[in-house]
Amino acid sequence: MTQLPFGVRFLVVVLIVGAFFLSLPNALSPANRDKLPGFLPHGAMSLGLDLQGGAHLVLEVNLPDVWQRAYDNVADEFRTRAREAKVGYTGLRATADGVTLTLREPASADKILSDLRRDGIEAQAGANGTTTLVFGETRKAEMQKRAVAQTLQVLRGRVDEFGVAEPLLQQQGDRRVIVELPGVKDVGRAKAAIGRTAQLTFHMVDETSDGTAPVIGDKLKLNEDVTDDTGKVVGQRPLVVDRRPALTGDLLTNAGATSDQFGAPAVDIAFDSRGTRIFADISTQNVGKRFAIVLDGKVVSAPVFREPILGGRAQISGHFTQAEAQDLAAILNAGALPASVSVVEERTVGPTLGADSVAAGEKAMFFGTLAVLVFMVLFYGLFGAIANLALMVNLMLLVAAMTLFGFTLTLPGMAGIVLTLGMAVDANVLIFERIREETKNGLRPLAALLRGFERAFSIILDGHVTTLVAAFALFLVGTGPIKGFSVALIIGLSASLFTSVTLTRWICLAWIRRARPNSLPI
Repeated sequence: MTQLPFGVRFLVVVLIVGAFFLSLPNALSPANRDKLPGFLPHGAMSLGLDLQGGAHLVLEVNLPDVWQRAYDNVADEFRTRAREAKVGYTGLRATADGVTLTLREPASADKILSDLRRDGIEAQAGANGTTTLVFGETRKAEMQKRAVAQTLQVLRGRVDEFGVAEPLLQQQGDRRVIVELPGVKDVGRAKAAIGRTAQLTFHMVDETSDGTAPVIGDKLKLNEDVTDDTGKVVGQRPLVVDRRPALTGDLLTNAGATSDQFGAPAVDIAFDSRGTRIFADISTQNVGKRFAIVLDGKVVSAPVFREPILGGRAQISGHFTQAEAQDLAAILNAGALPASVSVVEERTVGPTLGADSVAAGEKAMFFGTLAVLVFMVLFYGLFGAIANLALMVNLMLLVAAMTLFGFTLTLPGMAGIVLTLGMAVDANVLIFERIREETKNGLRPLAALLRGFERAFSIILDGHVTTLVAAFALFLVGTGPIKGFSVALIIGLSASLFTSVTLTRWICLAWIRRARPNSLPI
């Protein structure tokens, strides 16, 4: 066949033209990108953490918090069921290790304990007649998996709220989460906001207690800020509230930074329909009484219900700066973490290091590509020049695909690009060497060209497929930099296979039909 089918030629042209316009913004400055016509793409590849600087954090979910909250719920459930069934008990207490209590008549609680067992909760007999309620290993494993997955989801929402471009969030092991924030300048602020638990609850204040006496049972003692006439915090005083919140932050639909009646930064919040109904009932029944707004165990404010609040809106004011109010609104919109997280690893990449990495990577790519281009022309002459043209198209296809699908360019990704350029040249070298052999065997130029492409194709396909399998394995099991390398390798190999068996062949056949040489310059 002396000519590629029309459909193949049309596909090649469409891909090359599309790749040119998709990759064009990457060669322009941001100012020049804005000058492009509206019908052309304006997006460019995003740079990874190692190229533009930012923060790399490894967060660990504090599992004792997960167990503590879960056992608090078990204690509340047992308390409710025992009250309904009139089961007597003493010393009900929830810790991160389980719920302990002493039953006055153990047989009377058989029905409750049986129901709890169906929920994966085991009852263990202890010393002095105590009973301990604990989760079984299967249930704990499920809870841990769910807590880490929920943490990842909430963190992703918070990062989106902060507007970080191309962040990386992924699970590591069974309790850790990797967070990479490219381009973040204030790492401390980002770390504080992203790692904040943001458990928002609303509690009625016990007006009968001054906070000096110990609290037991269903009461909880917290600290409330004391301010002077200027609003400056001058100390703290104890505040006793109901242990069980009257309303929780998971019923919020929206939060936004604003200013209070005195012009100080505050946060407006809005509840969903269920939260609006609950808040309306609480405020109607407790006019003239105080309620505490508690964030992560700290009283933010404790205003008085002056009148029923029926619209489902409230305001949180607590001596915030404007940045703190904006951060609080962002994390409330994203939701609360199921447990607190600890930063177990932190790395900060400054913009200077990022710029150095970009310069080094660009220099390596330039000189590596230049060396390949010179090699091909010296060894294969005109055919080497054709291979170089295909190589440039291959690079353009790679950049266009990474831009189109939003892949982030990392330093290992640059290494992957250089490797794919080498693989692309290797494919052409195999083809040209086959053509040389067929020419030495006495075949005419056209026949030698067609036979060379035909016999080299299976070798090229085998080499590319085996490398693609390895690249996909790296993508599936790798993290961060390894994924960046594998993505560039996968796209580059696919483009290389396409250009070597279509574009190079098309150009060579077109030259032979036009020049009709008696011998091949190879």
